[in-house]
Amino acid sequence: MDVTVEPRGAATVVRLVGSVDGITAGPLEARLLEQVQGGAVKLVGDLSGVAYNSSAGLRALLATLKATRSQGGDFRLAGVQPAVLKVLELSGFTSILKHYPDVDAAVQSFGA
Repeated sequence: MDVTVEPRGAATVVRLVGSVDGITAGPLEARLLEQVQGGAVKLVGDLSGVAYNSSAGLRALLATLKATRSQGGDFRLAGVQPAVLKVLELSGFTSILKHYPDVDAAVQSFGA
């Protein structure tokens, strides 16, 4: 799992490439929460490079969402691939996590 972080306007984009599974979810969650603890509470998770997300990955996303919202921010997803979107839909995550077709739309959703 490759993770890159890039400030973009009002948000911080975290680009993920690879599979989010039982092995990679823990380090991913730590990296995301590190961003939140550093003050990046408007996060965009770019999942355009993620083809698989397990239940462990769902827990990492939920922990990040809770952390950002507890500090007045939010965690939004962008570029979610169809297979991953299906997992998010089946688990009910699309009702609590906003998702956008691409990074630009997700960043713009935070405003200026």
